[in-house]
Amino acid sequence: MTQFTLFDESSAPAASKPQLKSAKSKYGFIPNLMGELAASPAALEAYSSLSSLYGKSGLTAAEQQVVLLTTSFENNCEYCVAAHSTVSLNVGLDREDLIAIREGRAIASDPRLEALRQFTQTVVRERGLVEHSDVDAFLKAGFTKANVLDVITGVTMKTMSNYTNHIAETPVDEAFQAMSWSKPILQHAD
Repeated sequence: MTQFTLFDESSAPAASKPQLKSAKSKYGFIPNLMGELAASPAALEAYSSLSSLYGKSGLTAAEQQVVLLTTSFENNCEYCVAAHSTVSLNVGLDREDLIAIREGRAIASDPRLEALRQFTQTVVRERGLVEHSDVDAFLKAGFTKANVLDVITGVTMKTMSNYTNHIAETPVDEAFQAMSWSKPILQHAD
């Protein structure tokens, strides 16, 4: 295993220090993912900027978390599922809907969120090569063409962090440990 350094605002490369200070101010601590990304000031800035821009998307805060959780589930990222599970409850995602996403199940209580989960899942699984029918189903659920691009933005942001966490084997922060997660073994119908 290659060890990656968890930088903080005093040990990071100079160009990463402002981003880490901002993260600490925002979250009260520096998430381990950001501490690892700090090794590359460009990577840290890319992730931070994309996260900020995604927060301005046309999706609600809970809808944004559905995209981030679904992407992280599909990419089997234990760190991001734990982190976004914690955030999701803080922004109002229903606990049962969160559990469904964490278990790879449909969101039964909200057809709109389920359409978002399904569309995100398809984008990730098919690497963006979705069918017109997938886009049509998403639009029929009340989303817009701009929201299609919002989903792509969220998937892009999470793929960056998911891959970083896989390679760096990022430890889950104490703040997220209560929502620790491992991908369930899903039963497929034959």
